[in-house]
Amino acid sequence: MGMMQMTNLTRKIGLATGAAALALGALSSPAIARDPAYAAARSAGQVGEKMDGYLGIVGGSTSALRAMVDDINIKRKAVYAQKAKAQHATIEEYAFTSGCVLISQTIPGEKYEAPGNVWKTRTSAAPDRDPRCP
Repeated sequence: MGMMQMTNLTRKIGLATGAAALALGALSSPAIARDPAYAAARSAGQVGEKMDGYLGIVGGSTSALRAMVDDINIKRKAVYAQKAKAQHATIEEYAFTSGCVLISQTIPGEKYEAPGNVWKTRTSAAPDRDPRCP
Protein backbone atom coordinates (compact mmCIF):
# COMPACT_ATOMS: atom_id res chain seq x y z
CA MET A 1 0.00 0.00 0.00
CA GLY A 2 1.43 3.38 -0.99
CA MET A 3 1.90 6.32 1.37
CA MET A 4 -1.08 8.19 -0.11
CA GLN A 5 -3.36 5.16 0.34
CA MET A 6 -2.20 4.77 3.95
CA THR A 7 -2.87 8.45 4.62
CA ASN A 8 -6.39 8.17 3.20
CA LEU A 9 -7.05 4.98 5.17
CA THR A 10 -5.80 6.58 8.38
CA ARG A 11 -7.96 9.62 7.71
CA LYS A 12 -11.06 7.46 7.12
CA ILE A 13 -10.43 5.52 10.32
CA GLY A 14 -10.00 8.79 12.22
CA LEU A 15 -13.18 10.20 10.72
CA ALA A 16 -15.11 7.04 11.53
CA THR A 17 -13.84 6.99 15.11
CA GLY A 18 -14.62 10.67 15.61
CA ALA A 19 -18.01 10.34 13.97
CA ALA A 20 -18.88 7.34 16.13
CA ALA A 21 -18.04 9.30 19.27
CA LEU A 22 -20.08 12.24 17.99
CA ALA A 23 -23.03 10.06 17.09
CA LEU A 24 -23.06 8.41 20.49
CA GLY A 25 -22.94 11.81 22.12
CA ALA A 26 -25.46 13.39 19.77
CA LEU A 27 -28.13 10.76 20.20
CA SER A 28 -27.63 10.45 23.92
CA SER A 29 -27.23 14.18 24.49
CA PRO A 30 -29.36 15.14 27.50
CA ALA A 31 -30.93 18.08 25.64
CA ILE A 32 -32.04 15.94 22.70
CA ALA A 33 -32.87 12.84 24.73
CA ARG A 34 -35.17 14.87 27.01
CA ASP A 35 -36.92 16.66 24.16
CA PRO A 36 -40.30 14.92 23.99
CA ALA A 37 -41.04 16.50 20.59
CA TYR A 38 -37.89 14.95 19.10
CA ALA A 39 -38.59 11.54 20.66
CA ALA A 40 -42.20 11.62 19.47
CA ALA A 41 -41.28 12.68 15.93
CA ARG A 42 -38.58 9.99 15.73
CA SER A 43 -40.83 7.19 16.99
CA ALA A 44 -43.72 8.35 14.77
CA GLY A 45 -41.46 8.21 11.69
CA GLN A 46 -41.77 11.95 11.03
CA VAL A 47 -37.99 12.41 11.09
CA GLY A 48 -35.08 10.19 10.15
CA GLU A 49 -31.34 10.08 9.77
CA LYS A 50 -30.00 11.18 6.40
CA MET A 51 -26.87 9.96 4.64
CA ASP A 52 -25.39 13.46 4.79
CA GLY A 53 -25.30 13.37 8.61
CA TYR A 54 -28.30 15.55 9.22
CA LEU A 55 -31.83 14.90 10.43
CA GLY A 56 -34.51 14.94 7.75
CA ILE A 57 -38.27 15.29 7.68
CA VAL A 58 -40.10 12.28 6.28
CA GLY A 59 -43.35 13.22 4.55
CA GLY A 60 -45.38 16.23 5.62
CA SER A 61 -44.00 19.00 7.76
CA THR A 62 -45.29 21.54 10.23
CA SER A 63 -43.57 24.76 11.24
CA ALA A 64 -42.83 23.28 14.68
CA LEU A 65 -41.31 20.13 13.18
CA ARG A 66 -39.23 22.18 10.72
CA ALA A 67 -37.98 24.46 13.54
CA MET A 68 -36.96 21.45 15.66
CA VAL A 69 -35.13 19.75 12.78
CA ASP A 70 -33.40 23.00 11.80
CA ASP A 71 -32.27 23.55 15.41
CA ILE A 72 -30.83 20.03 15.68
CA ASN A 73 -29.10 20.33 12.30
CA ILE A 74 -27.55 23.70 13.20
CA LYS A 75 -26.12 22.13 16.35
CA ARG A 76 -24.85 19.12 14.41
CA LYS A 77 -23.16 21.32 11.81
CA ALA A 78 -21.37 23.29 14.53
CA VAL A 79 -20.01 20.06 16.03
CA TYR A 80 -19.13 18.70 12.58
CA ALA A 81 -17.19 21.88 11.79
CA GLN A 82 -15.20 21.65 15.01
CA LYS A 83 -14.50 17.92 14.69
CA ALA A 84 -13.70 18.14 10.96
CA LYS A 85 -11.08 20.81 11.62
CA ALA A 86 -9.45 18.62 14.27
CA GLN A 87 -9.45 15.66 11.85
CA HIS A 88 -8.15 17.77 8.92
CA ALA A 89 -11.29 16.89 6.95
CA THR A 90 -14.04 18.91 5.32
CA ILE A 91 -17.35 19.41 7.10
CA GLU A 92 -19.02 17.38 4.35
CA GLU A 93 -16.64 14.43 4.82
CA TYR A 94 -17.15 14.45 8.56
CA ALA A 95 -20.93 14.85 8.24
CA PHE A 96 -21.14 11.98 5.73
CA THR A 97 -19.18 9.66 8.01
CA SER A 98 -21.40 10.71 10.91
CA GLY A 99 -24.45 9.94 8.76
CA CYS A 100 -23.11 6.42 8.19
CA VAL A 101 -22.74 5.93 11.94
CA LEU A 102 -26.08 7.51 12.85
CA ILE A 103 -27.91 5.34 10.31
CA SER A 104 -26.21 2.22 11.67
CA GLN A 105 -27.43 3.21 15.16
CA THR A 106 -31.09 3.48 14.21
CA ILE A 107 -33.37 0.93 15.84
CA PRO A 108 -36.21 -1.10 14.30
CA GLY A 109 -39.13 1.16 13.44
CA GLU A 110 -37.05 4.30 12.91
CA LYS A 111 -36.67 6.00 9.54
CA TYR A 112 -33.41 6.46 7.67
CA GLU A 113 -32.31 7.55 4.21
CA ALA A 114 -31.04 4.67 2.07
CA PRO A 115 -29.02 4.91 -1.16
CA GLY A 116 -31.09 6.46 -3.91
CA ASN A 117 -32.49 9.05 -1.45
CA VAL A 118 -35.26 6.66 -0.42
CA TRP A 119 -36.68 6.73 3.11
CA LYS A 120 -36.78 3.29 4.68
CA THR A 121 -37.99 1.97 7.99
CA ARG A 122 -35.33 0.10 9.92
CA THR A 123 -36.02 -3.57 10.50
CA SER A 124 -34.04 -6.01 12.62
CA ALA A 125 -31.66 -6.35 9.65
CA ALA A 126 -28.75 -3.99 9.10
CA PRO A 127 -29.79 -0.77 7.34
CA ASP A 128 -28.98 -0.19 3.68
CA ARG A 129 -26.08 2.27 3.72
CA ASP A 130 -23.99 4.01 1.11
CA PRO A 131 -21.20 1.70 -0.10
CA ARG A 132 -18.67 4.42 0.79
CA CYS A 133 -19.54 4.11 4.49
CA PRO A 134 -16.65 2.92 6.61
